[in-house]
Amino acid sequence: MTPNLALRIGLPPLACVAQLLAAAGAADSLADPAVVPQRRVPEPPRRQTVDRVPFDARYAQVYAQRDSGPLKADLYLPHGDGPFPGVLVVHGGAWRMGTRAQLSAVAQQLAARGYVAAAISYRLAPQHPFPAQIEDCRAALRWLRQSAERLQLDPERVGAFGYSAGAQLVALLATQPDGAENAAAEAPRLRAAVAGGAPCDFQQIPLDARGLAFWLGGSRRERQRLYREASPVVHVTPDDPPMFFFHGADDELVPLESPRQMCAALQRVGVPADLYAAPGLGHLGPTQDPVILSKAFGFLDQHLRTEEVP
Repeated sequence: MTPNLALRIGLPPLACVAQLLAAAGAADSLADPAVVPQRRVPEPPRRQTVDRVPFDARYAQVYAQRDSGPLKADLYLPHGDGPFPGVLVVHGGAWRMGTRAQLSAVAQQLAARGYVAAAISYRLAPQHPFPAQIEDCRAALRWLRQSAERLQLDPERVGAFGYSAGAQLVALLATQPDGAENAAAEAPRLRAAVAGGAPCDFQQIPLDARGLAFWLGGSRRERQRLYREASPVVHVTPDDPPMFFFHGADDELVPLESPRQMCAALQRVGVPADLYAAPGLGHLGPTQDPVILSKAFGFLDQHLRTEEVP
């Protein structure tokens, strides 16, 4: 975020990221036809073709049950003989809005390249504060492993793609080691991660700013441990998977310095990591940019595929 913008709205830059991301999520849902609410009742697989590989779409597949109701995923399954690599697709919306349809176009393009793509919903703040969202992402990974044979999925070749708040969740999923609960349930470790517009460090937020209180339960002074736990950069270790970050060079919502520092932290411990800053783009639009998507898909191909992609 630029200092000038922060001064105009009367808040320190990092303190207002959540409010602006929420507004961005609402604007994105209006601007992107892929975010228009879709029919969510279970339906028979539908055969579709995008570019090269035909695939089936299976909507509203339940991957976990919570007290608040079922959590669902939309699956995009390539035709042919598996097992295929897989990608967990995680939407944005400031951790309090958005739907799994938000990145459906990305998920479909992944399926067309021969990936099992799972676009997930997760519990939203403030009704469900952190760490509910990352717990749901882990549950989705466990479900993919448990469903691997049925989905023709190779559980040893699973990556993730997320944008904005979803990118923070993907980065956290990639950098945090599996806990005892996850290990017992055989959750697969990510083999590659793509994170766009990612906020990676909440420890720089002013101590008394309350912009993230709806998600982290208070100011940083009140909840320092949670602000640290939610920061992917804190959890970087040498065994993390390769990561690719993309960002609008003119992003005024999430500072470009955030993924830059995360990328540098990964490189310092020997983890392959790269950052692409798209010239002329802000926070909205990068997931529809063909150059960005080509780089992101190429990165996933490099780390998840065993054969050449035409």
